[in-house]
Amino acid sequence: MPRRPIRVTDTERTPLLSALRELRERTHVRVAFPEEALREAEHAARHPRMPAYDATDLPLFTIDPPGSLDLDQAVFLARREAGGYRVHYAIADVAAFVTPGGALDAEAHARVVTLYYPDLRVPLHPPVISEDAGSLRPDRDRPAVLWRLDLDGDGRVVEADVRRAVVRSRARLHYAGVQRAIDAGTAEEPLSLLREVGMRREELERERGGISLNVPEQEVVRRDGRYVPVYRSPLPVEGWNAQISLMTGMAGAELMLRAGTGVLRTLPAAPEGAVERLRRAARALGVVWPAAMPYGVLVRALDPGDPQHAAFLQECTALLRGAGYVAFDADRPGALPRPPDVDHAALAAPYTHCTAPLRRLVDRYASELCLAAAAGAPVPEWVRAALEGLPGEMVRGARRAGEAERECVDLVEAALLRDRVGEVFDAYVVDVAETRPTAGTAHLYSPAVVGHVEGPADGPPLPLGRRMRVRLVRADPGREKVGFVPA
Repeated sequence: MPRRPIRVTDTERTPLLSALRELRERTHVRVAFPEEALREAEHAARHPRMPAYDATDLPLFTIDPPGSLDLDQAVFLARREAGGYRVHYAIADVAAFVTPGGALDAEAHARVVTLYYPDLRVPLHPPVISEDAGSLRPDRDRPAVLWRLDLDGDGRVVEADVRRAVVRSRARLHYAGVQRAIDAGTAEEPLSLLREVGMRREELERERGGISLNVPEQEVVRRDGRYVPVYRSPLPVEGWNAQISLMTGMAGAELMLRAGTGVLRTLPAAPEGAVERLRRAARALGVVWPAAMPYGVLVRALDPGDPQHAAFLQECTALLRGAGYVAFDADRPGALPRPPDVDHAALAAPYTHCTAPLRRLVDRYASELCLAAAAGAPVPEWVRAALEGLPGEMVRGARRAGEAERECVDLVEAALLRDRVGEVFDAYVVDVAETRPTAGTAHLYSPAVVGHVEGPADGPPLPLGRRMRVRLVRADPGREKVGFVPA
């Protein structure tokens, strides 16, 4: 499920920041790294395992939000003489720094993923690697897993190859600046090709029946002593850049499936009940969803800048729940057979996570599997030994990240409404308890807050999927989640 992006801009010690720190302490999130892991990281940063192949002539560039230092990917796009496109995509090579079985490796398996809190980030790897020696920062030679993807004129991958290489990014670009240059027509190739290739890949996604959600980012700022939510809609260039990553993940999955050994990211199709719940939410929010219109067509027509559409997009993330990982190994058919269903429902294609190794444990292993498959070489034993347990580790890490996200959302929402207890809000009911129809969940129209609503036991049932007025009765970050009663 896409992470709900929330940032808190606050420099003072406030109840919200204190509650976020207490949350990390309460859930035993270890921000600092063990001394032995730090020593290994410092040594590895000075002495990485550099590949023999030199690809520093490629004028790669990165595109990330301002201030990002953990740069996993760098890209270069060009036209092919025979027609179509060639995409070079460099991925940070974490295996150049992490020794299997070492303290740094053990800590990565304990953390599994980078955890994102509204006020800080708890990284998977020490910053000396994730933000410096392993990051694809400009004008520095870096070890990388370098993909070469040849596309036809429609953007379909016709040939994929991957190998280790030394790369050197030429520029660190930001989404807003790239979007301005493309919109103004001043972006030169290869930058202008990002739009061209990205849009072709989006069209192929539509043809497959896949869907990408553009969930707005929420920033919480303090104005006149009160927290105020500010929403930022994703820029088109963010979607185009994401398509390069998705394309690489799908190419990696195909390599693994052909080789017979791999680890895939999977997602089952959404149950009919979840779709019907979304239809009720659409009706309550005034989102027009004709009965014959497929879900994917509707989502692409929504405007994330519209508050009602933004609220509906957030509800749409419920259809992406149930994602997991599955490993398979042709050399160990009894233990790890090939799964019968390998598609990721949101992408309508097989897919693997292999483009964010600085932030996700599984990507380091997926890169090794793709490298072995492309070279026709044996899978490293340390990778094969970890395969069986890797899906469970990733699910555990994703569950931990999801729980942290939900707790953070509760804290931020309580901070937003802390000074508004007693006020009445317009809302719609998104869920009703089966055993008590007078209790359920309400989604405010503004601000986009979700909270528990409960009427008297002998009162009327909540109007599922309908508009209603609710009164805020509690909101105290770190102590009480937001709660409403029918008004």
